[in-house]
Amino acid sequence: MPGIHHDSNVVLVQGKASSVLINAGTSWYQMLQVERIRGTLEENSADIDTILLSSRRFPFAGGCAHMLESFLGSKAYIGKEGLSSLQTGDFFSTWANRYDSDMPAVDSNLIENNSIFAVGDGEIKCISLPGPAPEEMGFFIEERKMMILGSILPRADRPARWDLPGGNLVDMIASMKKLSAMNLEKIVPMTGPAIVGKKRISEVLKQHLHFFEECFENDGTVKKSWPKPARTAIWLTPPDPWNLEEKEA
Repeated sequence: MPGIHHDSNVVLVQGKASSVLINAGTSWYQMLQVERIRGTLEENSADIDTILLSSRRFPFAGGCAHMLESFLGSKAYIGKEGLSSLQTGDFFSTWANRYDSDMPAVDSNLIENNSIFAVGDGEIKCISLPGPAPEEMGFFIEERKMMILGSILPRADRPARWDLPGGNLVDMIASMKKLSAMNLEKIVPMTGPAIVGKKRISEVLKQHLHFFEECFENDGTVKKSWPKPARTAIWLTPPDPWNLEEKEA
């Protein structure tokens, strides 16, 4: 389900034994999100019992408390470094303050690298991808060679920031190399259209990795030709636009 305004993309993985929601969006459109999710759930699928969060940031976790109330019996999960921020509703490290919004406290549970969530006819593997935040996770569906990402890949044409609380450029480079080695066939980024096909994915990841390595060589800073990001942006915007989708031959 494409993100609305500042919301991340929200992904629903439906199975016979369990249905999993990946990311929850902000609290701005949480009631609408619940309607969209309920409208998407298939009759023969299990109810949502698990909510997986890429990170503590408001675009992914702001609506999570409402999701837990809407889908009774569900549990939220996040990487270790994001637990306390969600459980206390930290206004600053979640960046909710940048959106002039409250951060509802979330009763959350721990996920670790390589944690697996079964849905009955498949499974979701959690992959640690620090860089934008230390708890950053990607969610891998091996049967489809598909990765669902958070702020480490904001969009095909927008590289991530590492100057947010807990961000680290060295970790960002290592995580991007990890993704590049996975031979993926489909990526769902934070926002925007899915990135499909091994060739296109390779092109996108190489472009992002090259940018991060250039910044590392530039003493960890972005070139001055790049515009200053907006107050709410957790990405950078290239001065010369990158391709959002693969160009037709």
